[in-house]
Amino acid sequence: MKFSLSRLFITVSYSVSLTLLIALTSAVCLGQKASGRRLMMFGQSTGLANDTVYLDIDQDIAVQLLPFDEMVKIAIANSPLIKYQNEVANSLNSSYQSSKVQILQNLGGYANYSGGNQSIISSGTAIINRDPIGQIANGYRVGVDLRMSLYDLFGRKHQLRQAYSNYRAAVIQKETIEQQIKRELITLYQDMSTTQQILKLRLVDEQASLAAYRIAEIEIQKGKITAELLASATSRYIETKTISEQVKGEFLKNVHIFETLMGVPIQRLKRN
Repeated sequence: MKFSLSRLFITVSYSVSLTLLIALTSAVCLGQKASGRRLMMFGQSTGLANDTVYLDIDQDIAVQLLPFDEMVKIAIANSPLIKYQNEVANSLNSSYQSSKVQILQNLGGYANYSGGNQSIISSGTAIINRDPIGQIANGYRVGVDLRMSLYDLFGRKHQLRQAYSNYRAAVIQKETIEQQIKRELITLYQDMSTTQQILKLRLVDEQASLAAYRIAEIEIQKGKITAELLASATSRYIETKTISEQVKGEFLKNVHIFETLMGVPIQRLKRN
């Protein structure tokens, strides 16, 4: 009879502890749902007052941020490498255009106007009924001077081809950089989404271990468990808390790298 009562007491005590654990866990979960969302704060990146944005851990990044294709365009537009490559391409295009008209440097013209008494003295046999001094008439004089080297004649087409190829190479290099930016953005975006999902699971594990730890504190005060069990619950909570903080740090790091790659604060990347 004593054995049966003892077993009954242990069973009832275990049931009460289990019920309390479920109640605390449910309270934690309900408290999270009641508060709406688990939010992570970002801000101060632009140095403005009230410059704060919240990312909802329980809501997918794809739902909170702009469409991916639109973010790719923003990243390309704000990339310093793309801006530099644009200037290089513009410079080489100007060189190509100037090479096309470079032949004109060999073509010169002149124009002048002669006035006053200009004369030449004729020598030789005198011509009857004519003045031995021949006058040069006053007026405008124009002319064209063209000089062309053999290099201009045979090598100019190669010079033009080289200038155009340099310009096209700069354009292709720009397209290559755009592809690299898109690949980096895909990788970082996926890493950020993955760490968010892991963080959600780790936070659930942390809350469960916290509930178990709270119950262990209550139980040891009542003398229902040993110090060893409390230490085990404490170690379990510390372990889950440490892991969740590590994952949270990884998620925050990915977000800040994402901001750097995009060239704008994450505030400007959220959907309205």
